[in-house]
Amino acid sequence: MADQNSGEKPTEKTVEKLAVKTMEKPEGVNRYALQCAIVASIVSIIFGYDTGVMSGAMVFIEEDLKTNDVQIEVLTGILNLCALVGSLLAGRTSDIIGRRYTIVLASILFMLGSILMGWGPSYPVLLTGRCTAGLGVGFALMVAPVYSAEIATASHRGLLASLPHLCISIGILIGYLVNYFFAKLPMHIGWRLMLGIAAVPSLVLAFGILKMPESPRWLILQGRLGEGKRILQLVSNSPEEAELRFQDIKTAAGIDPKCEDEVVKMENKKTHGEGVWKELILRPTPAVRRVLLTALGIHFFQHATGIEAVLLYGPKIFKKAGITTKDKLFLVTIGVGIMKTTFIFTATFLLDKVGRRKLLLTSVGGMVCALTMLGFGLTMAQNSGGKLAWALVLSIVSAYGFVAVFSIGLGPITWVYSSEVFPLKLRAQGASLGVAVNRVMNATVSMSFLSLTKAITTGGAFFMFAGVAAVAWNFFYFLLPETKGKSLEEIEALFQRDGDNKVRGENAKA
Repeated sequence: MADQNSGEKPTEKTVEKLAVKTMEKPEGVNRYALQCAIVASIVSIIFGYDTGVMSGAMVFIEEDLKTNDVQIEVLTGILNLCALVGSLLAGRTSDIIGRRYTIVLASILFMLGSILMGWGPSYPVLLTGRCTAGLGVGFALMVAPVYSAEIATASHRGLLASLPHLCISIGILIGYLVNYFFAKLPMHIGWRLMLGIAAVPSLVLAFGILKMPESPRWLILQGRLGEGKRILQLVSNSPEEAELRFQDIKTAAGIDPKCEDEVVKMENKKTHGEGVWKELILRPTPAVRRVLLTALGIHFFQHATGIEAVLLYGPKIFKKAGITTKDKLFLVTIGVGIMKTTFIFTATFLLDKVGRRKLLLTSVGGMVCALTMLGFGLTMAQNSGGKLAWALVLSIVSAYGFVAVFSIGLGPITWVYSSEVFPLKLRAQGASLGVAVNRVMNATVSMSFLSLTKAITTGGAFFMFAGVAAVAWNFFYFLLPETKGKSLEEIEALFQRDGDNKVRGENAKA
């Protein structure tokens, strides 16, 4: 136990006064916290780039390595199966070594995977590179939103926690642009450069993240109160706000709120994630069971509604609609990236104003309409052999519309919501379980879409996604309470309320 800080220790009345003062004076976003979240989210740009660039690279890989549709489905989907493994490892890893070093580990795995894919002399080597990068994806998708949520204040957590998904969209757009320009290179060089160039930002990030602070919540959970408090002072807008957050986190971690020691020994405390799986899966409390259902449900529906089909197989979908030349296919696909990035950027500013719940329900309702229109447009285009101009236009507009409404709600809110609803000691491994479900659904769609289109047509596949989106809307309406403006500790208490009132009371206020 280290030195004690001098001065009066906070009492319950003092904390109440601090809470009132903090609520009365809403501040702008803390610049240092924003910088930390942006640096942590760069790892998501690399992942997004890999997704976007693969949509074009696969066109040339098919020609150069003489692969078939099944091999392409495996190549695209294997990344997500390996990400499943990475996400399950990431929760415990980040509990042991911290959020920051877990991001470093994700960057290194990305770098190694990119080097292997850039070399890619054969299909097996290319597959190995995708697997390695997939492990990095699993780590990155779990830790970046958690890190951002844990350094953010309640009033701006939506903005900061949605940055990783915004960065994924920026990465996808960059990947689409690279596809268009690198397509002009010789085939055997072009696709290898597309995939291999991602090693450079991965290396830069691995060193850059070391200059960022560790998550204050993780430090306090380890008993390192002094370090955690100093970082809270940096990422908060006032000393009062930092003190209030400090007291709330200590309470959530099971530490006496009056304790002001620099370091405390966490006797009989599970600070490295021990026993968490038992509390999450085997013997969850009613509150944890509700949290788990909502977090896993939102991750399930994010990809079960078909977004990966448009992002990954965009060129093939638009070819079915009637576009034939590669240049035009890549240009139309760039439009998908622009729509995604624009609307996610817009969503980052709406999350903390409109709220998660209203934005989510509006988004999913729009997805049902857009997917139905896309299914109809593609069906008509295919039946006419791609000769109906209006069917081509309808397919492009509805695809853009689907990406837009997804990106303003379900896309970013999935990561924000799942990173904020779990209690402190369950957060890392709970978030990793959500990412695991996310990757399973991503892999399911990406590895089956081409086969699905052969079985029920491309239009039929999107009619099916529209039906799933309708189910998703009802799930969110009845089960997801509003979390806007609440601290992470208040959200934990929200799910501990009586089951009959857990959503109704909050929804009436939303």
